[in-house]
Amino acid sequence: MSSDKSALDESAIENFRKYLKIPSVQPNVNYDSCVDFVREQAESLGLPVNVYEPVLKKPIVVITWEGLEPGLPSILLNGHMDVVPVYAEKWKHPPFDAHMDESGDIYARGCQDMKNLSIQFVEAIRRLKLNGVRLKRTIHVSFVPDEEIGGVEGMKAFVDTEDFKSLNVGFAFDEGVVSPLESMILFYGERCKWDVWIHCTGKSGHGSMMHEATAGEKLYKIIDSFMKFRESENNKLKTLNLKPGDVTAVNLTMVKGGVQINVIPEELSVGFDVRLAPDVDHAKFREQIEQWCKEAGEGVHFTIKGDGFVESTKLDDSNPFWMAFKKSCDDNDIQLEPIICPGGTDARNLRRLGIPALGFTPANNTPILLHQTDERLNKDVFLKGIDILMKVIVAVSNV
Repeated sequence: MSSDKSALDESAIENFRKYLKIPSVQPNVNYDSCVDFVREQAESLGLPVNVYEPVLKKPIVVITWEGLEPGLPSILLNGHMDVVPVYAEKWKHPPFDAHMDESGDIYARGCQDMKNLSIQFVEAIRRLKLNGVRLKRTIHVSFVPDEEIGGVEGMKAFVDTEDFKSLNVGFAFDEGVVSPLESMILFYGERCKWDVWIHCTGKSGHGSMMHEATAGEKLYKIIDSFMKFRESENNKLKTLNLKPGDVTAVNLTMVKGGVQINVIPEELSVGFDVRLAPDVDHAKFREQIEQWCKEAGEGVHFTIKGDGFVESTKLDDSNPFWMAFKKSCDDNDIQLEPIICPGGTDARNLRRLGIPALGFTPANNTPILLHQTDERLNKDVFLKGIDILMKVIVAVSNV
């Protein structure tokens, strides 16, 4: 049996590295190689695969393992195929070579975010099938596009289709994040992302004149209001022992306007990336922005592009999938650290439909390097994660 496991481990690592070598890097990803790879995985598992395309050239690839009671709501194991750009010249090893060093560290873009989890899903199912395990609920393993640019033409588009509804999803696992500690991080909700633009208009004129109520003066007042709020949220983070996802993040990310250095512009605009904490009243926060604009002066208005409120997944006995997952973790001495995801994942598109979803990447004692130079994951951590997923997949599938 040990020799069989050794061969399975070696094959799993080879499979992982093969997936990492596909440069599915944003922007303008060609997903053909990823789709071919997933088809190969389905064939090796002896399972059917479907490719959906709610948006042209944005494939959703789904491997299905039918359960003993296929009428029950299914389990979705979701992962995205795309990865973020790289500064290749700054990497210790080429970011799409999937180099494994003598200590077993695998260097590649996507080895933490999140090709690791997708292959762990596949390899967990492979081992369960080889062990003759049959599960009550149907399992779907989905590979989706464009998560790294918001998933608008990926999971967000897919969940509104009849094809998605036909999957009858009752619970989902999606990406979490590796943990630098012994405990493993669990995402059960997310902050809501707003792109906020404030547009300040005022009197134009020669740059040598001191006109009143210029766009620049109003811009200054707006920035001051947002930055004071940002400071107050940052102070909460420092003094109340909160996690990043527990507070509202505000960052000034863009400024637009002006035609020439000696011309006072008629309009200046400033953009803020705002991540609303789950307990924030969206209507009241909008009213706060309106008040800041009013205080800045006449001719100041704002636009907001973003998601509406999405309820977090319940971590109590009202959610039987959580209870089964938590028991499996407890039984296997897996320490969990449930937090609100500080960024964003495709899980929010499932939660907004009322589908409970947990973000769980089974990797601990590992530095967090997603989106960073020299992103890497140790092979032993990767293999241990497969064993963990085998247990928790069985637990939630048999609810």
